[in-house]
Amino acid sequence: MLTESLEETFRSQLEALGLELADLRIGGTSQRPLVQVRIEWPPSDPPRPVTVDDCARASRALETWLDQGGPVGPLRWHRHWVRFVGRTITVRLEGLGRVRARILAVPDEATVVLQPEGGTERTLRLAAVRDARLAADW
Repeated sequence: MLTESLEETFRSQLEALGLELADLRIGGTSQRPLVQVRIEWPPSDPPRPVTVDDCARASRALETWLDQGGPVGPLRWHRHWVRFVGRTITVRLEGLGRVRARILAVPDEATVVLQPEGGTERTLRLAAVRDARLAADW
């Protein structure tokens, strides 16, 4: 189930275009997530149909937002790690494989402190962390 905050975030992105969120579904896998968004225009008289151009405009705007680190963006640079301290991520860690973990701290440009779910706090070199992505709570 999607969290209300995630739905609200998608809703606000579409409202900036004058559109409304009609439905939102998240699926796929952690490697290939799938986001399905249905849009509509606010009620009007006469009703305004959604066109292919409307869908394309909404899709481009949401893609840009997601690529810039929307709710499920990758963590690539030091500034991303700093920005998302306190958030949960999925990450591949040596010896553990892919796990969910919370970012506890980023003490310097080369180090991150993570708390894997069900595990102990770990201080790691950022260069050793592979394929880190924000984990959405849905």
